[in-house]
Amino acid sequence: YYVSAYPNAGLPNELGCYDETPETMAPQIAEFIDEGLVNIVGGCCGTTPDFIARFAKVAEERRTAGGRHGATVRVPSPRPENLMLSGLDLLEIPGQASRPSSPAARIVKVGERCNVAGSRKFLRLIKEKNYGEALEIARKQVSDGAQVIDINMDDGLIDAPQEMEHFLRLIASEPDIARVPVMIDSSDWQVVLTALKNVQGKSIVNSISLKEGEERFLSHACDVRQLGAAVVVMCFDEQGQATTYERRIEIAQRSYRLLTEQAGFMPSDIIFDPNILAIATGMEEHDALALDFIRATRWIREHLPGAHVSGGVSNLSFSFRGNNYIREAMHAVFLHHAQMAGMDFGIVNPVSKVHYDDIPAEQLEVIEDAILYRRKDAAERLMDLARLISEQQPAGAVRQASADTVHVTATLEERLQQALIDGNGSHLHDDLAEALTKYASAVDIITGPLMDGMREVGRRFAEGQMFLPQVVKTARTMKQAVDILQPHIGSSALSQSSSTTRKKILLATVKGDVHDIGKNIVGVVMACNGYEVIDLGVMVPADEIVKKAREEQVDMIGLSGLITPSLEEMVNVARELRRNGMQTPIMIGGATTSQLHVALKIAPVYDGPVVWVKDASQNPIVAQQLLTDGENLSHQLDEQYASLRARYNEQQQLLSLEDARRKKLKLFDREQP
Repeated sequence: YYVSAYPNAGLPNELGCYDETPETMAPQIAEFIDEGLVNIVGGCCGTTPDFIARFAKVAEERRTAGGRHGATVRVPSPRPENLMLSGLDLLEIPGQASRPSSPAARIVKVGERCNVAGSRKFLRLIKEKNYGEALEIARKQVSDGAQVIDINMDDGLIDAPQEMEHFLRLIASEPDIARVPVMIDSSDWQVVLTALKNVQGKSIVNSISLKEGEERFLSHACDVRQLGAAVVVMCFDEQGQATTYERRIEIAQRSYRLLTEQAGFMPSDIIFDPNILAIATGMEEHDALALDFIRATRWIREHLPGAHVSGGVSNLSFSFRGNNYIREAMHAVFLHHAQMAGMDFGIVNPVSKVHYDDIPAEQLEVIEDAILYRRKDAAERLMDLARLISEQQPAGAVRQASADTVHVTATLEERLQQALIDGNGSHLHDDLAEALTKYASAVDIITGPLMDGMREVGRRFAEGQMFLPQVVKTARTMKQAVDILQPHIGSSALSQSSSTTRKKILLATVKGDVHDIGKNIVGVVMACNGYEVIDLGVMVPADEIVKKAREEQVDMIGLSGLITPSLEEMVNVARELRRNGMQTPIMIGGATTSQLHVALKIAPVYDGPVVWVKDASQNPIVAQQLLTDGENLSHQLDEQYASLRARYNEQQQLLSLEDARRKKLKLFDREQP
């Protein structure tokens, strides 16, 4: 490390002027050099070009004359193996050679709650400009043990650069918060640059990646290095998100070489994120994702000297949202094994009620089987454990009767609904045969009790009463039901109007975004409901979406995006579709999307229906409405969006200066002394 000194020309006097002169200050600078304290000298407040010229002369004399002036040349300290971060206080993260032996001491906890994309409460507070309470969230994370605070302002309906700047400046005035380093978390590079110019100490930028190629990657890396931060490198590249062990280590190795050989990064300032992704989703290809992360972590620590490893731990248990115990237990088990492999950063909730050593042995075995992929049925057994824990919750929790009990005592419609809820098609043939004698057509069965069952599944999933693997099982059971009914709908109205051929849906993650796990789950759910799915993958530009939609004459388009820039790209896709004269219904989904954003930004620039879909379980229901009652749904959406826009615009209106003064806080009556 080099040491630089650029002091003021003394303190300002009563008139704000500086009394030091070049002649009086130059000898003081010379002392810094002669004592071997500095490598670089300069001047700050009060120093003029005359000062700097005199300092340069002094430095040159010492550099060329050396010992004649008694100067001791300061030797820059070697590059440290440990990662140095700071707020007001130093946080030193050991390198591989000096890591502590205790697993509990190896993880740096990054508080995750100051994130508008991950905390509804924090988003609400920022939108309401309630910064005092928002600061309390940051303060509580620090007091609860967070060693770094992650701050994310990426939301399509707020001014992210302005909010990031304002919040960081507020934090800087709160010593109990500012003592810890900040992780600047944004997918918008302008937000990152704004944050780097306002943050206290040495921060971490989260993140950069190769998804837009090496030139952009190196440009971002140089910005981070120039502005004095460490960097998180996501394992994405031009092909998309790395999900296998092989792809993870391939991207990490390539990124490491570029950063150390071309961008001038110290290895200790590089933190890899090999993508913690959801397991036990009901899709077999996701079952080994946690194990592959752990394997990739071990490889990075062994083959990329000095680099560190981080990850967003809550992603792991997304399938089980609503069951906090099983989620926290999964996190504890995963962190135990990932830390042993070399993971030293974790974006977590610092307050966890479940610890690895406290998990009962029989539960621990099931959870470890799933995370370490030790048996083929591990995901199914984990789902059974989660269901059992949910049923053992206190009074008020949902308790479901067994499928066999329901089948004996329930009505036909209840039996069909329960079959979808349980993902159990063992009685479908008999129940659907009975339904064909009761309903006018097979189509009425699909649009009636079966779709009612899908709606109930969607409601339970939204409320955390069902888990993602169960939703995928539901989708497969729905496909089984449609297949059974297919021979009976050849002459029905549905066949004549919409089922002569399977309906097509085009799915794409928009340009600039490489996340596709959620989109892939939607694809499975839609395919299981009888739709032909055309998946264009990730980073898909608008013109390609338009071209493919035209060629295939698709019935619907599904646009996915996880990061905030995706929101604007979705608007661009809608504009391009309209410019090409298309009115194909659009379904919008992804973590950063919202109904309000659709109402304000997307719907106004498109002539066809645009529907925000909260989760994968809702897609078939929305699709069915679009196909069978699209005109009425479009009318409802227009009214709903108009109401949302009016309410939003009303909230954005500011009072006049006169009204604001009239409504100011009055603590005392004017008559009081």
